[in-house]
Amino acid sequence: MEKRWSIKPESDDETINHLSEVLHINRVLANLLVQRGVSNYDEAKAFFRPKLTDLHNPFLMKDMEEAVHRIVKAFDNNEKILIYGDYDVDGTTSVSLVYSFLSLHYNQIDYYIPNRYEEGYGISYKGIDFAADNGITLVIALDCGIKAVEKMDYAREKGIDFVICDHHTPGDVLPNAAACLDPKRPDCNYPDKNLSGCGVGFKLMQGFCRYNDYKESQLYDLVDLVAVSIASDIVPIVGENRILAYYGLEKLNSNPGIGLKSIIKIAGMEGREITISDIVFKIGPRINAAGRIDAGSDAVDLLVSRDSGNAGLMSKDIDECNETRKDLDRSITVEAHDLIATNPELLAKKSTVLYNKDWHKGVIGIVASRLTESFYRPTVILTESKGFATGSARSVDGFDLYKAIESCSDLLENFGGHMYAAGLTLKIENIPEFQRRFEQFVEDNILPEQLIPQIEIDSKLHLKDINSKFYRILKQFRPFGPGNMKPAFSSERVFDYGTSKCVGKDRDHLKLEIIEEHSAAIKQGIAFSMGSIIDSIKSNDPFDICYTVEENVYNGVTTLQVMVKDIKFPYSE
Repeated sequence: MEKRWSIKPESDDETINHLSEVLHINRVLANLLVQRGVSNYDEAKAFFRPKLTDLHNPFLMKDMEEAVHRIVKAFDNNEKILIYGDYDVDGTTSVSLVYSFLSLHYNQIDYYIPNRYEEGYGISYKGIDFAADNGITLVIALDCGIKAVEKMDYAREKGIDFVICDHHTPGDVLPNAAACLDPKRPDCNYPDKNLSGCGVGFKLMQGFCRYNDYKESQLYDLVDLVAVSIASDIVPIVGENRILAYYGLEKLNSNPGIGLKSIIKIAGMEGREITISDIVFKIGPRINAAGRIDAGSDAVDLLVSRDSGNAGLMSKDIDECNETRKDLDRSITVEAHDLIATNPELLAKKSTVLYNKDWHKGVIGIVASRLTESFYRPTVILTESKGFATGSARSVDGFDLYKAIESCSDLLENFGGHMYAAGLTLKIENIPEFQRRFEQFVEDNILPEQLIPQIEIDSKLHLKDINSKFYRILKQFRPFGPGNMKPAFSSERVFDYGTSKCVGKDRDHLKLEIIEEHSAAIKQGIAFSMGSIIDSIKSNDPFDICYTVEENVYNGVTTLQVMVKDIKFPYSE
């Protein structure tokens, strides 16, 4: 698929020169800092050396005092407390963090994860009934609940208070809960609107610590869970998320919790540095697999475990769930892909909306992501559950998926989410009309360029400038993720040194050795799935590349190489 290269314009020249001088770095690195909102030495110091003391006061969040007071009241009255959360990574890490912290100080506490297939997303009537049947009078709901208006009324009738901690967009009416913590509330002036659900739970526990004069070090000991939620829920790694991800990764790499340590071991990551990408592709999917295939509570059982032997056994079970998930994901993706690829009418659309009653509910979100990557357009994948069509939606860069779904809200039983990912439920008979109206909204509102994958390039770079000092500073920009993506560079008019070749079992990858004009420096690189262009590479014509800079360790020797994202041949006749 053709890709667009979008090179960011260079930032303010005076600011770049200033940063380059005071930090003793080259202009490219200074420009990267300015792009990330850094304009002076103090801001650079805060960026490169995040501090937990820079986290905002939790009581700046609307309803924080009410939330903390309600938990203190429960402690004082020896009430039973239930920690309730969604079955995905953000939900299960949220529950694990709040349960693990509160259980250090209180024993009348339990947790509950709704069953994906019996109860669906968010707070359920069954969950409220469970609380009532077990004498629970306070529920702390995490990563869900901000739109559960009717269910809060039902809970009130049962004599149950809720403290809601959510980060999704609220509806027009807030639930009648004891407290609603959500930075996205229109009336909430909290400075950081990008927290994960686990991040909101962390802030609640931080407020609880300060009110009770507890040691916050006990809470910081759980920050690895927050990092897993930040990476897996794909929230921007800026502001507080950057600080929490930084220290969470530090904890994951030095002394992770017992449950996370067992996942790291079974994923084969012991003994090497764990990054945000490792969480996204290895840790997160295993935690998610429990709720997709079996029960999300299994993930919490593992994450709160204090017994390494039991944790090892549980992590094996979760790993088996992940293998099952991968098989289902693979087969359904192929089936859905072929439906589109073989149907000219579906191919011509600006969106994808597919329904199959037999598709596994636990993997349709993954399938939606895969199809979005393949066809690069807003995608909704639906299956049947309890007589309704239920599904997951994913978007492309810059297109507000939530607004597109909201425009069809009269056809839906419920929906929720944000700009790039959402969930929805509707009557099966409404699917054709939903397909029509969703497609119409996308067609009317999406820009042509949003339907072409874009590679955003931070800066042009000469290959000769890639050296150990450059990379040492570049590493300090981590953790990378949304809002602070791994910098991508472009180099123009590079040549094959004469030794580039195809590699891999099917010879479908390129191992590059390239040079620039007027430079003797040879740079190595790898270009996955680009073996078909080897003849163009070997033609002696110059070409342009865009890439990231990576370390490559081979036989104990570490070198720098370029990881090529795309290659263009603008100089060929």
